Amino acid sequence: MKKKLLSVLLSTAMIATLLVGCGEKTETVETPAADDTAETVSEDAEAEVEAEVPADTGTVLNIYCWNEEFQSRVKDHYPDYVDNGDGTGKIGDVNVTWTITPSQDNAYQNKLDETLLAQADAAADEKIDLFLIEADYALKYVNSDYTMDVKDLGLTDEDLANQYQYTKDIVTNADGAQKGTTWQACPGLYIYRRSAAKEIFGSDDPTAVQAELGDWDKFNAAAEKVAAAGYKIVSGYDDSYRVFSNNVSAPWVQDGKIVIDDSLMAWVDQTKTFTEKGYNNKTSLWSDDWSKGAGSKGDVFGYFGPAWFIDFCLAGYTLDDAEAEAAVGNGTWGDWAACEGPQGYFWGGTWICAATGTDNANLVKEIMYTMSCDKDVMTEIVKADNDFVNNQPAMDEMAASGVTSAFLGGENVLEKFCAGVTTIDMSNISGYDQGLNEEFQAAMKDYFDGNVTKEEAVANFQKAAVVKYPELTY
Repeated sequence: MKKKLLSVLLSTAMIATLLVGCGEKTETVETPAADDTAETVSEDAEAEVEAEVPADTGTVLNIYCWNEEFQSRVKDHYPDYVDNGDGTGKIGDVNVTWTITPSQDNAYQNKLDETLLAQADAAADEKIDLFLIEADYALKYVNSDYTMDVKDLGLTDEDLANQYQYTKDIVTNADGAQKGTTWQACPGLYIYRRSAAKEIFGSDDPTAVQAELGDWDKFNAAAEKVAAAGYKIVSGYDDSYRVFSNNVSAPWVQDGKIVIDDSLMAWVDQTKTFTEKGYNNKTSLWSDDWSKGAGSKGDVFGYFGPAWFIDFCLAGYTLDDAEAEAAVGNGTWGDWAACEGPQGYFWGGTWICAATGTDNANLVKEIMYTMSCDKDVMTEIVKADNDFVNNQPAMDEMAASGVTSAFLGGENVLEKFCAGVTTIDMSNISGYDQGLNEEFQAAMKDYFDGNVTKEEAVANFQKAAVVKYPELTY
């Protein structure tokens, strides 16, 4: 069994349920003693039973992640965390060790998989206690025995009640168990250049611009108007991909067969048209040319993105002088606004998982609760870090407070994020999403560049997909 799992994990093949032998779980569920006088509880109103979690015995808390984002959130917002100043920390008497492996070339998952495979036999101080995952490969881990049900840690439905449903769906396994939690929610909007909107549509008001872009037919028609004014409605090939891929009608894989959804082919046809008509700059996500389109010398009208993209990416791209103050007058900073765009979607997010075999289950539970359920801490994260947090009352209150974004010209963008997050539907995610999305976009780029026909691009994708996932057909 271990040999079989090694093949599955290290090749990142994501099957519906990973049959994993990783050591027996030590947590138990406390059940009420029989009592002839107890009231009978109806099946549809059965009381939730809190898990009995073994006492912590670990002296080291090992956390695996791919960047320093979660580390900084814990440093800044977990009340009992002490930063040692050398990349490690301490919580009470427990030493906290961070193992950070960048995601490039799948290095993070490879490192995580290798360590999880040795989890059952590892020394106590070397066992993974907590690790982070992303949405695109979440099911690979939540459908394995290497992650714990948050209920077995002691988190209750009441604890999780204020979280947005889609963030729970992403880390819920085939048996309905939630295997992780997150402090973030990442609904996306369309962020556009105000001065260009005034020129093209006669108004930069988000309501007026949304009327021009409110569905894909309108968006495609607007692309022509935007181009006539000398702008590109998107920067490159994959700007809108996540909007289409988040709105598919069925999962990538159905009964072991790869099925290309009509929504994905709509992205292909739109992007080919935009490329041929000069509505984009033929760039790729995160390239220098892609991001330069937002500056004062750039010609990109808008980008799709969530809150983290606006604050931590786009705002920097707009500056002519990165060393000077980020303010109106420095490049296009402040000349932006946001509207809902043609469809709701999400992009990104980081989920916290408890590793089966942890000897610090209670501490892991407290970290999960504090960082993703405590409303006061979540509100603090919004104010300090501009995250859109995974707590609906906190975000509704922040939006109602009238807080505005100077970068977005004084707009209360939180209202739009709060409206958009409730429309996200994760019912069609699969464990194959990351790999198939990557292969599909790579194959279609050859088509957009004019190197192959659409039919050849589809065939090339299918061939690459079954090489990556030999258990699938097309």
